[in-house]
Amino acid sequence: MVKRAGIVVWLIALAALIAVTVWSGLADVGQALAGIGWGILLVVLVRAAAIAIAGAGWWLLFPPSLHPRLRTCVQLRFVREAANVLLPMAQVGGDIIGAGLLRVHYAVPGSLAAASVIVDMLMQAATQFVFAALGLAMLIALDADAMLAHVAAIGLGIAALLLVGFYLAQRRGAQRLLRAAFMRLAGDDHWRALGTLDAVYQSLAAIYAGRRNLFLSALVHFVGWLVGTAEVLIVFAWLGHPIGLAEALVIESLLHAIRGAAFAIPSALGVQEGGLVLLCAAFGIPASEALALSLAKRAADLVLGAPSLIAWQVLDWGRLLPFGMLRVRQAQVPQALPLDPKR
Repeated sequence: MVKRAGIVVWLIALAALIAVTVWSGLADVGQALAGIGWGILLVVLVRAAAIAIAGAGWWLLFPPSLHPRLRTCVQLRFVREAANVLLPMAQVGGDIIGAGLLRVHYAVPGSLAAASVIVDMLMQAATQFVFAALGLAMLIALDADAMLAHVAAIGLGIAALLLVGFYLAQRRGAQRLLRAAFMRLAGDDHWRALGTLDAVYQSLAAIYAGRRNLFLSALVHFVGWLVGTAEVLIVFAWLGHPIGLAEALVIESLLHAIRGAAFAIPSALGVQEGGLVLLCAAFGIPASEALALSLAKRAADLVLGAPSLIAWQVLDWGRLLPFGMLRVRQAQVPQALPLDPKR
């Protein structure tokens, strides 16, 4: 039922994308997209760098004695991104897939894999919030659109509350509340989910104990957001409509804020396009060029995402082969966490 609902939402979003494109003029959009030309390859390279940086930010969260290889986190980060932007599911589905792959194929304890993804999502959201706040500050300094700045400020205020709630949900107090809820539902003190819940919170505690790693992860993620700004600069430079770094930062940062708010819509179809039209209009950029930017970004999604989804399927097939099982055994890591009271 959930899968069908996801497909329906995806189809509606696709229809919205087509509607926005038609409204802006197919010929104008096509001409603008053609004007980007080989610049799309540069956009793809920038996107690949940004995803790789995000993978490094994820890797930094693992306790030193338990983390997988950097290459593994980077590769799986590409799979997470691909599933989030190409599959008809909410934009957090890829993160769940990434945790599962880390557990199944690289023998990382399931609780640690899940906890690492949860904290990584928080790091991404928190640094994205700072990035959006920087974009809002730039928008106000440029005095481009007072109404847009007002709406963005309200959105950031709401996002701040959600971030705090997401963080508190990972603390011990929330664990006790969840245990009580599960106990009431299950009526059994030995229900298996309680042990799993405790293990995840133990892994969360281990990750949060490494404050230096948390800081480095947040710093790396923030650099990744800044790198993504180059996509906007490249597209408009190739269109013969170059813009300044401040304008590009406003467009890129607030676009990601809009995409984050629309996380339940697969690939943010239609939302991304409408958001770019509004953001670019603040700087006098035609809707056709704004949509060309969006399509260039979606081209990067496809060019990098399709091979990543194929690699995911190959990885699953490899698990069924004898050498695949051997690789998993060789990749095993200790099951105990640094905060395990038995150690």
